[in-house]
Amino acid sequence: MDPFDTELCYPPDPSIVQPNCNGQPATGHPEPSKTLEVPVPMDREQQMKMSESGQFSDLVENRGLLESSTKLKPHEAQDYRKKALWVSWSSIVVTLVLAVAAFTVSVMRYSASSFGFAFDAVLDVLSSAIVLWRYSNAAAVHSAHREYLACVILGVIFLLSAVCIMIKAIHDLSIHVIPEVDSFLFTVSILSGLLCTMLAVVKFMLGKILTSRALITDGFNSLVGGVMGFSILISAEVYKHNTKVWYLDGSVGIMIGLIIMSYGVKLLLDMVPRVRQTRHYEMFE
Repeated sequence: MDPFDTELCYPPDPSIVQPNCNGQPATGHPEPSKTLEVPVPMDREQQMKMSESGQFSDLVENRGLLESSTKLKPHEAQDYRKKALWVSWSSIVVTLVLAVAAFTVSVMRYSASSFGFAFDAVLDVLSSAIVLWRYSNAAAVHSAHREYLACVILGVIFLLSAVCIMIKAIHDLSIHVIPEVDSFLFTVSILSGLLCTMLAVVKFMLGKILTSRALITDGFNSLVGGVMGFSILISAEVYKHNTKVWYLDGSVGIMIGLIIMSYGVKLLLDMVPRVRQTRHYEMFE
């Protein structure tokens, strides 16, 4: 074998300065080779930091998904979806019975608070039915468009109900209606306050886990129903000890109507733009 060929078999020593094409030693450092940067996926800690700052949730919403899609595993999401359906069905049955009882009390005892609660109970039935529609499709458990659309419908119902409650309360105040309490009214008020409050707590918990504004709104409505149930007893008890405060019952009805209206307006202002932004993401439908 030729000795010159043997020398070519060894790689050049980087410590030896190689001459350039003009025979002069090469100066400077060699230009580093350009490498393709591969994006590194975000770990869970980075996702939590971005979620706290609001950037990650906005990124997820822009993809047409709720933030729950990054927090829950598929089987966990379906399990909580079934719980939401179960709670909604329970809420419909309970509040429907309470609505009939409260309407009866309102007619028999001329109670503005009873009428307000009865109307709020009907609203609770409708809002729970909307939540049923929201989670009726298993594939749409993380659908942002379906979520925001349900919230818009809830906002409209809130506004209509608030107007009816305030009209009834103002009418009763204008004709000087005096609240009366008996054992039937007492029973309905206690049951309404306790059951609606318990339903509200469960709905709030599920809404937080599923990052569902619709469930949280339904829970808020149940909470209002619980407050109104207890307010019937409070206003009647106050009137029993001081007949000058006959207007408390109607005043509570107006206050509840204003709260429901304010929440409904805020819900529409928040959700209508989001429905438009996510209208292209309807693959879950």
